[in-house]
Amino acid sequence: MTIYKKFKKLNIDTMPLGLEEGDEEELYFCTPKGAKPIGRTGLDGIHFCFIKGFGEMVFAVSPMNTPGDYVHPIAKDFSDFLSLLIACGDTTALEQVHRWKQEEFDSFLEDNPINLDQVSVLENISEKLGLQAMEDPFKYIKELQSNFDYSKVKFTEDYEDFIPAEPKLPPWKVYFEAGFWDEIKGQRAGKEISINKEFSLNKKTWYIPSLYTSSKGLIIDFCVEIPIESIQIFIKKWRLSPKDDYTDFSIKEQIQIEVEHPMAINFSPEIVLNGKTIPASYGSSLSWNPTFPELNSLEAEGVLKRYGLDSTNGWVIWRSAFPWQTKRRPKISSLELTIKHDPVQVLGPYFSLSKAGENIDFINPLTNTSHRLTVEEYERKEIPSEGFMDKDYDFPNHCIAMTYTINPDLTQGSFSIRDCNHGDRPRKRNINPMDPHASAGAMAIAVIGGSDRPSLLADRANNQMKLHASCSSLYFNPIDRVEWQIIFHKKPCEDMTIKLI
Repeated sequence: MTIYKKFKKLNIDTMPLGLEEGDEEELYFCTPKGAKPIGRTGLDGIHFCFIKGFGEMVFAVSPMNTPGDYVHPIAKDFSDFLSLLIACGDTTALEQVHRWKQEEFDSFLEDNPINLDQVSVLENISEKLGLQAMEDPFKYIKELQSNFDYSKVKFTEDYEDFIPAEPKLPPWKVYFEAGFWDEIKGQRAGKEISINKEFSLNKKTWYIPSLYTSSKGLIIDFCVEIPIESIQIFIKKWRLSPKDDYTDFSIKEQIQIEVEHPMAINFSPEIVLNGKTIPASYGSSLSWNPTFPELNSLEAEGVLKRYGLDSTNGWVIWRSAFPWQTKRRPKISSLELTIKHDPVQVLGPYFSLSKAGENIDFINPLTNTSHRLTVEEYERKEIPSEGFMDKDYDFPNHCIAMTYTINPDLTQGSFSIRDCNHGDRPRKRNINPMDPHASAGAMAIAVIGGSDRPSLLADRANNQMKLHASCSSLYFNPIDRVEWQIIFHKKPCEDMTIKLI
């Protein structure tokens, strides 16, 4: 007699464990063919079953999951299923393992300890059937699911009618100045040359799996690996969720998030082909974030599979195109690649000034040098409304324009100054008086700031100093004071040159 039959004869009430007696007639569109229900949770249609052809392997069926993610094995047989219950106390933990990491599983058990009613039922099962708690339930289920061939689970016609066909990517072809998986009619795909070059740059692992030669130029794919630990620390610090678009953060916070984002990779590659330097003419990128899998695109998943990249870590994948400098495709005798990281932001001090002649002293965090900023002009400005093209919206048009000198001066491009506030967003006009008033439109005005003017102004010591200019965000009403921030720019690392061929 099987453990399942022995268990059924005991007539144990397992409702405290989240396992109610199931109705074999109560099936769902995603219940597999040949399924024999053995119980249900009573929530969202979640039920457990055997499937003909898989012996006593226990499966969890979750109708509210996303397409293709409805059915998961959770125990090799019913005996192990009960041992898992003894260890965890509730079916919820078993049904959710497929979407959890170890720390999430541990956190759930800690937050939902086994109660007295569950202890009574579990002790009865253990005593009557001679079973013990599974030693490592999370590892057991994860290994079972990772080695399981899901293609062997078949579904009814109801499933096929209910679930649309999953989108499929076209065959892998790489075109000059095209994105991943794009196809350009009339243009031949590039020919792949396997490189498999791995190196470390700016404390990250870079991988160049292949390059491609086309009639128009050379295409190189860059894959930068981002350890999941650094992504998790960043997300936890800022309490981010998949729905965040950063608009709820202040500009100060947005700048800080941008500075700290572990997946912010900005660089300018160039190649030296047969002794001639060629900068990239086109770039396209994809990213893979394992912490928010629902945001990952099918295209990114396809690139990971194509190049065999580890999906448990994050990836920034960049494609660059380099045009030939000759009329015909050259024969490649030598090829070097130089990666130049774009400058990153280093946050400086905040300050608020309200009139010409005021000063602010600050220290450059990159050089530890003391500087003095002197306001030369500080004016309210009003931008003519006819300068805005969209007639369905009212746009903020008031700002503060400031010109200033810095002593000793900072080189152009090494810093910028910006308004620390968002300013006001455009408002949709009430064309129809019966229409509701909208307080904010779908568009936003970018922060203006950090521009340099090359004019010169003699200071009191008759030294020549460059006159810089910055403009605040835009507001509907005139403003007097603005909180500014100085932002410094530095290269995060030295340029690197790698020999490819």
